[in-house]
Amino acid sequence: MGIYLVSVGAEDWFGEEEGGWGHVASALNEELKRRGLPPYLSVPEKAGFVRGSGQSFEEKLVASMEGFGALCEAHLSPGEADTLCGWTVLVPVPLDEDVRLPFDAGYDDESLIAGAPRVLALAERLAAAIGLPADVPVACDNLDLTMWFLDGAAQELAATRPGPWSEDLATAFYVALYLRAAQHSIRRGCPLVHS
Repeated sequence: MGIYLVSVGAEDWFGEEEGGWGHVASALNEELKRRGLPPYLSVPEKAGFVRGSGQSFEEKLVASMEGFGALCEAHLSPGEADTLCGWTVLVPVPLDEDVRLPFDAGYDDESLIAGAPRVLALAERLAAAIGLPADVPVACDNLDLTMWFLDGAAQELAATRPGPWSEDLATAFYVALYLRAAQHSIRRGCPLVHS
C-alpha cells in the first residue's frame, strides 16, 4: 500500500466512470476558458509498459518528507512550496496560478491542479540548491527512481560523489521525484495524479 504518483492516459483522463478523471478534466477546461487559455485536450493514450522507455510514470512516496519540507521552507515561498508539494493533479499547461476544484482527489476534499512548467522551475531550484546529480534516473516507468534511492545505487554514488544531495537521501528523493514528474508531464503531454 501507500501513495503512488502515476501518469494518466486519455481514456482515464476523459473517462466518466469510476476511477476516471472526466469531471476534473471538464472543470479544468472550463477554468482554462475563463482564464483565456485553450482547453487541455491533447492527452496521449496510456503507453504499454516498456522498462526504461520513459512513456509512463509510476513512483511510490515512501520516504519521510520532513527534510524535504525544511528544504522547501529554506528556498521557496509558502505559496511556491504549496504549488510544488500540494498538487493533486499535475498538467503540462502553463498556469500562472494553481486551479482549485471542488472534487475529491482521493486524499483531499478538493483537487489542486498545478502546471508542470511552474512545478519544474521550482523543482529545478531545489535540485540546484542540493546539487542533485545527473545520475538520478530519468525514466520512471516502474518505480525506477524509488528503487534507485532504496536499493543502494544512491548510497553508492553518495560514497563516491558526496555533496549536499547526499546528506539526506530522503530529501534528495523528493527533489528528484517532483523534478522528474514535471519533466515527464511536459515531455509526454500527460497529467500525473496521486493514486
